[in-house]
Amino acid sequence: MDSIVQTLARELGRKAEHIQNVITLLDEGNTIPFIARYRKEMHGAMDDTALRQLADRLGYLRNLEARRAEVKKAIAAQEKLTAELEAQIDAASTLAEVEDLYRPFKQKRRTRATVAKEKGLEPLALTLLEQRRDLGDMTTLAGQYIDSEKGVESAEDALAGASDIIAEIVSDSAEARRRLRALIQRQGRLISSAATEEDSVYRLYYAFSQPISRLQGHQVLAINRGEKEGLLKVTVELERAEALKVLDNEFVKPGSPASDFVRAAVEDGYDRLLFPSLEREVRAALTESAAEGAIRNFALNLRPLLMQPPVKGHVTLGLDPGYRNGCKAAVVDGTGRVLDIAVVYPTHGERQKNAAMDTLETLIRRHGVTHIAIGNGTASRETERMVAELLPRTPGVGYMIVNEAGASVYSASPLAAEELPQYDVNLRSAVSIARRMQDPLAELVKIDPKAIGVGQYQHDMPQKRLDEALAGVVEDCVNTVGVDVNTASPALLQRVAGLGGTTAKNIVAYREENGAFTSRRQLLKVTKLGPKTFEQCAGFLRVPESKTPLDNTGVHPESYEAAEKLLTLCGYTLRDAAGGNLAELSQHMEEYGVEKAAAACGVGIPTLRDIAKELMKPGRDPRDELPPPVLRRDVLDITDLAPGMVLAGTVRNVIDFGAFVDIGVHQDGLVHISEIADRYIRHPSEVLTVGDVVNVLVLDVDVPKKRISLSIKQVKE
Repeated sequence: MDSIVQTLARELGRKAEHIQNVITLLDEGNTIPFIARYRKEMHGAMDDTALRQLADRLGYLRNLEARRAEVKKAIAAQEKLTAELEAQIDAASTLAEVEDLYRPFKQKRRTRATVAKEKGLEPLALTLLEQRRDLGDMTTLAGQYIDSEKGVESAEDALAGASDIIAEIVSDSAEARRRLRALIQRQGRLISSAATEEDSVYRLYYAFSQPISRLQGHQVLAINRGEKEGLLKVTVELERAEALKVLDNEFVKPGSPASDFVRAAVEDGYDRLLFPSLEREVRAALTESAAEGAIRNFALNLRPLLMQPPVKGHVTLGLDPGYRNGCKAAVVDGTGRVLDIAVVYPTHGERQKNAAMDTLETLIRRHGVTHIAIGNGTASRETERMVAELLPRTPGVGYMIVNEAGASVYSASPLAAEELPQYDVNLRSAVSIARRMQDPLAELVKIDPKAIGVGQYQHDMPQKRLDEALAGVVEDCVNTVGVDVNTASPALLQRVAGLGGTTAKNIVAYREENGAFTSRRQLLKVTKLGPKTFEQCAGFLRVPESKTPLDNTGVHPESYEAAEKLLTLCGYTLRDAAGGNLAELSQHMEEYGVEKAAAACGVGIPTLRDIAKELMKPGRDPRDELPPPVLRRDVLDITDLAPGMVLAGTVRNVIDFGAFVDIGVHQDGLVHISEIADRYIRHPSEVLTVGDVVNVLVLDVDVPKKRISLSIKQVKE
């Protein structure tokens, strides 16, 4: 374990003591959000992202350690484990290096080399590979291995078998593989060509060649998909002469009668075994790296999407546009409760459109609607035009286009059937769209993150790894915001640290049977919610109805005593905390002395500062500090755009080669990475995040192909 701690400390630039503490906390069953928020003194205030990185790397290093032990045991069972080999295995820093060292000893399927060994030709191969200068005539030496019963009819047969064995030795050499991998990284190229004459979305890759060292993740994933669909042929190219020079230096000894023979066997091993194997490895490594990059990018995009500012407390009309089946409408109150539903047909002719507007106006006036959320799917363009015409008749109402990705998935889910059993599947999606505007986080947690649509090539990712990464982001967001235990759905509750699906349902069942929770401690009465679970979840659950004001803050129950001491030190009471009259608490704490106050309260400085922050803003929602979403009152069409126009837009997706920005025309425009900033950036995420409101300059508009090219850096201040 010490070696793992030291490795992690070195790689992550953290103190070994902090690394060890985190490992201990994880092994004790503590969750990442709990460790990040309530154990800061133990790990030097790492955030949840750093802690998840540590946990992932810890898992890898433990797997590496276990695999080392397995490999050594397997080789020892063959009585071939030398002290030198054991030291090499222990020094291997990756699973690939361990597998390279194990390769010569691994049980293989029947190969030409194993057949030759069965014929007793291994001693001949090893003798020839030694390449002694006094070897003598090879044919005479090979003649000693002729054995008709074993199928060795001549000296030529013996030499052919020996060549096969040498070729496999070359292919299995850990050092040769290491050197050639490095050579491929420096000089190799990935080549793709058209496998068909038909045009396709992969036309960019019909005659593509790129050094492996300069390949972008999105290129690798696109090429892989094109190959899988049978539209591309893909190869790795390496200068053969350069590769053979490396192998000659490793295996060929000049001046021996066997030198040319070994050289020929080495070339055969390279062409037939080694390079095809390395090509597969390189392709797999490129894919793994690209997938990790895409997963990381997906997670980066998902976080700001989930953390979009909510539009709280407003009666909202959700519209799910459609052609044949009409536009579904749902009115929900400020808490998301459904007040009314309707179906209108604005695309079925002028008369039906006028009737639709009359129906929506009635709904707006009857229920006091102030916000309209329009899904961005089929018929969204026409629905938006109708709403824009309607707004002059309903002063004070604004609308927003809502990304409806995943809404249909939710509508048809068992969860939606449980939440909205009285409504048709199509009407449920209108409810979901309205709620997405009110509280994006609470609604989006009900949907598989992969269906939200802020990634690239997500269906090509290792699904288990993608699910883990995205689930971690959702969990971090939910726990950062906090959850009202008396209003939250099971879908939201189960994302709270320490809670699972069953416990979340038990909380709701207890709430429905006994009424609203009146304290955090009451959670311990919930079935299957024991002390350990309570420790993990309590700080993230809010109880506004509690008589104890601390129950509606992010202060953990274990720190209530410290919070009360801090209040007393600064001249306040719990009643002041309940009234929110603590604006100068931080100033008083600084005047008293932070270190002195922390010692008096029995907590560390980071925890003390967190307590003070919560006391000053009880029940605060960190999303409220972000710029509010933009409500529109007019409508644009792609045909209204012209190069040179400057518009405000919202970043919808950030990908490897740029960002897609919604400028209100239902076709997101692309800001290429080269048009984002005046300075060089490696990735658009260095500058942009999903949800950012930016000014963009229209560079080009291709109406037939519905393509809009935008620039951020060319917008004049």
